[in-house]
Amino acid sequence: MASRRLLSSLLRSSLRRSPHSPLSNPKPSTRSLSRPSPTGFLLNRAVEYASSAAAQQSPPPPSGPKGTGSGGKITDEFTGKGAIGSVCQVIGAVVDVRFEEGLPPILTALEVLDNQVRLVLEVAQHLGENMVRTIAMDGTEGLVRGQKVLNTGSPITVPVGRATLGRIMNVIGEAIDERGPFNTEHFLPIHREAPAFVEQATEQQILVTGIKVVDLLAPYQRGGKIGLFGGAGVGKTVLIMELINNVAKAHGARARVGLTGLTVAEHFRDAEGQDVLLFIDNIFRFTQISELGIYPAVDPLDSTSRMLSPHILGEDHYNTARGVQKVLQNYKNLQDIIAILGMDELSEDDKLTVARARKIQRFLSQPFHVAEVFTGAPGKYVDLKESIASFQGVLDGKYDDLPEQSFYMVGGIDEVIAKAEKIAKESAA
Repeated sequence: MASRRLLSSLLRSSLRRSPHSPLSNPKPSTRSLSRPSPTGFLLNRAVEYASSAAAQQSPPPPSGPKGTGSGGKITDEFTGKGAIGSVCQVIGAVVDVRFEEGLPPILTALEVLDNQVRLVLEVAQHLGENMVRTIAMDGTEGLVRGQKVLNTGSPITVPVGRATLGRIMNVIGEAIDERGPFNTEHFLPIHREAPAFVEQATEQQILVTGIKVVDLLAPYQRGGKIGLFGGAGVGKTVLIMELINNVAKAHGARARVGLTGLTVAEHFRDAEGQDVLLFIDNIFRFTQISELGIYPAVDPLDSTSRMLSPHILGEDHYNTARGVQKVLQNYKNLQDIIAILGMDELSEDDKLTVARARKIQRFLSQPFHVAEVFTGAPGKYVDLKESIASFQGVLDGKYDDLPEQSFYMVGGIDEVIAKAEKIAKESAA
């Protein structure tokens, strides 16, 4: 119905302007009274109306210079870049800013003007009445109401590339290692779209870390995400540093925080095609294991990985890992009996299970390279194939004659044998 009214309006308007229209000619000729086909008639009138309207349309008035009430010149109407606002309220790290014009979008970075140190605010919420609520990226001491704030028109941007290797930066991309600014022309915003699903690799591979308990029982997926949970405890930082030393040292990746670190890491992934390991927040720790003096303090029974599948790891790795977990679980089930009745009440098979489980527990310990200055023991990197073969030998009973203390804080099985021989010589002497 609306389309019919529109065509009727176009027709009447065009007929009024047409010199051959019956409405404008009191004596129409015979030719003018001839009726053409309705389709061609309507199309011709519509084209004529559009042409005449375009010819009569006046040009838009020139726009005047844009700016804010505070004198800031807006260079981008959408983001409000260049606009100047003023601080209205400061509540700890939360700062409210009012803009007369050029309201910044959410996640835009604002910079406080005339401040002793560079203070960046990130827009988190629009409050209405040209006011935004922001989060300060640094302390707000000395910030007062009325202080001017510049709209940068973009998110927080940080330097990326090889100039950042081995350097330390804060959340806004400033160097904090007293080695001067970053010598790079490559900068990226910390808020970017994630890679599309079709751009992600479909092949599942494990990331070998050189840490026995991780590689054997809870392998990391290359390109995946790892959740490592735990409260304040023992050895979190040491374990993170060991992973950095073993996995990421070759191409200089270092631990960063939040989106700033993610931006730096993604540049090496996207621009240079490198494998990047990014660490954020806590690592797992198990209090009972740490109380036994076994480090890294990872619970081998509660730690899981979706990579632990025979289709991904292979039959040998999978069977060895499940065999280790089975022995440890059986030992856990026997602990109550041992606590009440003692070892003497166990059957011979149970005694053998307990002995192998205690050796496996100690064999899961490992000296770290980054802890050499504290422990005095050289760090050990254990290859995945060696770890599988060593633990399979323990399960098969090849090392039942070795004392369990020889399995503590060593690398491969060769070190276990050498340590057992040393213990035997010391005992004989």
